Amino acid sequence: MEKNIPVEARRFKKVREEQHHTQQSFAELLGIGTTTADIERGKTKISGKAVMELLRQFRINPLWLFGNSFTQYVDLSGGDVSPKVITVDAEDNDNILLVNQKAAAGYPHNIQDVEWYGSLPSFSIPLPEYRNATYRGFQVEGDSMLPNIRPNEWVLGRAVPSISEATDSRIYIVVLMDSVLVKKLQKVPNAPDRVRLVSLNPEYLPIDVEVKDIQELWLVNSKLTFGLEEPTDSSLLRQLQASMEELKGQIRHLNT
Repeated sequence: MEKNIPVEARRFKKVREEQHHTQQSFAELLGIGTTTADIERGKTKISGKAVMELLRQFRINPLWLFGNSFTQYVDLSGGDVSPKVITVDAEDNDNILLVNQKAAAGYPHNIQDVEWYGSLPSFSIPLPEYRNATYRGFQVEGDSMLPNIRPNEWVLGRAVPSISEATDSRIYIVVLMDSVLVKKLQKVPNAPDRVRLVSLNPEYLPIDVEVKDIQELWLVNSKLTFGLEEPTDSSLLRQLQASMEELKGQIRHLNT
């Protein structure tokens, strides 16, 4: 008998039981009559109003309700990934805090500890690119973002308030529940509850993470690098070859 009942009716009943409601109290809560008995038997279709109330009151994913998703709950906040703590200077301007590799290991666990942030060095940059937003600096560990970002370099990121405002295929500082990663972020088609983190170094495979596991997100807009090296002979040769090819192309263009 249970197999003949539509999936949405079974899942509707599951939600009611999880919320510890009777059929009468649940119907009253959703504003859909006096009882949910006919819905749970599959005799009455779930109304749009009921679907909306399930989403609004209990964050029930409509796709899950009708059997088209394994994710029961959705985040109505749009994925809040804004900074949990902001520090300011004597003039009430945002500081740029610096989080080195050692501090980054403890950052996810101290993300709301105001006193912990006081132990981090801070500074400000008097340039227009760093105004009207909150920025934070993180030291990069590992070589997963070569060749663009080298190990031990510092990246400066602008705070992103919501995952919905993240731009596809840009580089971000991603603060997860247990780690801080610098990766290129990609939206996953037909999966708004997940994003893909991609390394620039092809030796590292992409990883998918749940949006709910992202605590903070910072869009990388600049970096601090040290130990600049002179071009090697081979790189100079490649530059010369590229210049010659460009010159040949211009000559061919003039002759046509």
